[in-house]
Amino acid sequence: MTIKLIAFDLDGTLLDSVPDLAVAADQTVQALGFSSVAEEQVRDYVGNGADLLIGRALSQSMQVSAELSPELLKRARVMFDDNYGKTGHKNSHLYPNVRDTLNTLHQAGYVLAVVTNKPSQFVPDILAQHEIDGFFSDVLGGDAFTEKKPNPMPLNYLLEKYQVSPEQMLMVGDSKNDILAAKNAGCASFGLTYGYNHGEPIEQSQPTYVADNVSELLKIVNLAE
Repeated sequence: MTIKLIAFDLDGTLLDSVPDLAVAADQTVQALGFSSVAEEQVRDYVGNGADLLIGRALSQSMQVSAELSPELLKRARVMFDDNYGKTGHKNSHLYPNVRDTLNTLHQAGYVLAVVTNKPSQFVPDILAQHEIDGFFSDVLGGDAFTEKKPNPMPLNYLLEKYQVSPEQMLMVGDSKNDILAAKNAGCASFGLTYGYNHGEPIEQSQPTYVADNVSELLKIVNLAE
């Protein structure tokens, strides 16, 4: 069955956003009296939403410390969102061939959607800033539903909205959360090797396809040799 709908993760898939996320995380933890975090650490911490990102930054670990109170984590999240907004996302950049690939798919008539665990408030401006907002029919942030990826809820929403079968949808991402969300929704997945996956090779999550560049997606849908 032919693919009709393609869902894309954002951070680590279309956009390298870690430079700005790291600035915001570091500003937040230092303001709260905690140790500084480096960009290399933040690359491992991203992918599960902003709450876990800031919790991991405060803990200096993938596991959020049980010693951090809910009140502190809530305060840190508010501060992080404020700091992240103030970055202007000026250090973030699209990965190679992203815009051209999206344009080719859009022109060919595919329904394209963003399905990200990033807070919804930041996503439209980031897409517009990088001139890719016009390609997407749906933009679903991490708080659009009660559950985030790897839960299939946002993918199931798209299946229902566009009345397509799981065999007609493809999930494109860089982390095991993307691949698991696809598997949980019953659809194929396209795993990119260059993004953020907590230091693990994307191959370990067994995506349907593995690629080093998003442009290789065009071969999967028969738009390139």
